[in-house]
Amino acid sequence: MITAQPPDGTTTLRLARASDLRRHQRVPVALLGRYMLADRREYPCQTVDMSPGGVRLTCAVVGAIGERVVLYLEHIGRIEGVVVRHPTGGFAVQLAATPRKRDKIASQLTWLANREMLGLPEGRAHERVVPKQPAVVVRLESGREIQARVIDISMSGVALTSVTTPPIGATVTIGRTPGKLVRYFEGGFGVQFLLPLSPDRFHDGMTL
Repeated sequence: MITAQPPDGTTTLRLARASDLRRHQRVPVALLGRYMLADRREYPCQTVDMSPGGVRLTCAVVGAIGERVVLYLEHIGRIEGVVVRHPTGGFAVQLAATPRKRDKIASQLTWLANREMLGLPEGRAHERVVPKQPAVVVRLESGREIQARVIDISMSGVALTSVTTPPIGATVTIGRTPGKLVRYFEGGFGVQFLLPLSPDRFHDGMTL
């Protein structure tokens, strides 16, 4: 959010603009994702803040300064860069992107910042697929199993339909993928994965 101070002393608000963000203004934003270091192993992460030129992550496994890293972030997609510093709880990445890609990131960050400012619903901005094999077993913490069908899947969650609906906040396992029931909608319910799916698993032939 950007503030301006007019002559009368009152504070007005204006929406973040992509042109502002192209000058590498950092936006506080919490996006789930995964990253791959030089050892080619993947780890989950979450962003702390981001600009078209860099991103700060919170994560468990820290890359070395100068190490190449490949990121996949919800809403943003695949990006690459190098580790440049080690803030508490994670690391910061300087992005290697073309001017066109930086403009795209700026526009995406502008949308995210304005959505937060205006209190807009999250919606379904990230890609979703419909699996070829929609039948799935939902396992509750009690060990009880529910037969369900997948409506669609994103890297961060899944929409399901079933005769039995667990309560909001319930921790469930969809196939082998753990998650939490976060919402109801007409004809089904939504589960957010505890960790986002790996990009190489995300396709219409995937199984959870």
